[in-house]
Amino acid sequence: MLAAVDCASMTPAIGLPNGLDGCGCVCLYNFVYFLTEAYLGTTLTNQNSIQEEIKSRLKLGNACYPSVLYLLSSSLLSKNLKSKIYRTVILPVVLYGCETWSLTLREERRLRVFENRVLRRVFGPKRDEVTGEWRKLHNEELNDLYSSPNIV
Repeated sequence: MLAAVDCASMTPAIGLPNGLDGCGCVCLYNFVYFLTEAYLGTTLTNQNSIQEEIKSRLKLGNACYPSVLYLLSSSLLSKNLKSKIYRTVILPVVLYGCETWSLTLREERRLRVFENRVLRRVFGPKRDEVTGEWRKLHNEELNDLYSSPNIV
């Protein structure tokens, strides 16, 4: 993002190479080229990399999880209602601005891992018929229980 700001007046140059001063921007001919910028709640970078945006979105999704933890861990609510709570409270926080994302396989995997982790908390463990022990649900079982399409 370009801005016609005199960066030298904002922060004095302290001998960093290529016009990079302590303000986190590159100064070229009295224009400031920001390396990262937050715009309307979305992190923009000069490389058009979406990794930082997805990392911050997943962090925000993990932060809003405790606000609904008592609902998702309640034995009084059905699993269908718990998945609706996930879709209406947590998922919009994570997917804000996703229309502009161009995902790589790494980011797709991170989003799927986040969704599977939350769904495992929602649906809980399953008792194995053979051994009688409790175990985590496998990804295929999560996909069968969660009727909506996956996050990617």
